[in-house]
Amino acid sequence: MKHPRHIAFPALAMLVLSACQQPAPTETTAPAASAAAVATAPSDVALLAQGEYMIRMGGCNDCHTPEYADKAGEVPKDQWLTGSPIGFHGPWGTTYPANLRLKLAEMDESAWLKYSAELHTRPIMPDFQLRAMKEQDRLAIFRFIKSLGPAGQPAPAYLPPGQKPSPPVWELELPPGPPPQAPAAG
Repeated sequence: MKHPRHIAFPALAMLVLSACQQPAPTETTAPAASAAAVATAPSDVALLAQGEYMIRMGGCNDCHTPEYADKAGEVPKDQWLTGSPIGFHGPWGTTYPANLRLKLAEMDESAWLKYSAELHTRPIMPDFQLRAMKEQDRLAIFRFIKSLGPAGQPAPAYLPPGQKPSPPVWELELPPGPPPQAPAAG
């Protein structure tokens, strides 16, 4: 009998969380506690699987992997997260999805954890979602992307407001504000 994926991930998450519930080591139990911590720490395989899941469910590929949405997610992993030449143009200027594989190639784990915890970018990147993630989730994302290795070219540079981007680009217009309200009769 196959188990649905929506059950498998919570089960994996519970297993990972249970590994965090180790008692504090004391002088008499330090060696045993240390060995137990190593035995119950998430394995690299578990972190990679969690990272891939976070990338898929977080929608990272939607922008950072060329043609991902066009191909309904059927893009080989060796092509994932290489950035995109498609710009997003709006009142903030024009932004391009970064090549995450090249970006993370420049970082170690501690640099990524600090960077991702403090990330503030321009639209349309939902940086608030990354900042809100648990450190373990951000570490899993880092490990998964690093496992793919560097590939591709850097994304085009940001263009400030007033500069016309070259195609391809999504033009994002803000809707007009609400109409002014008439003064109340009195």
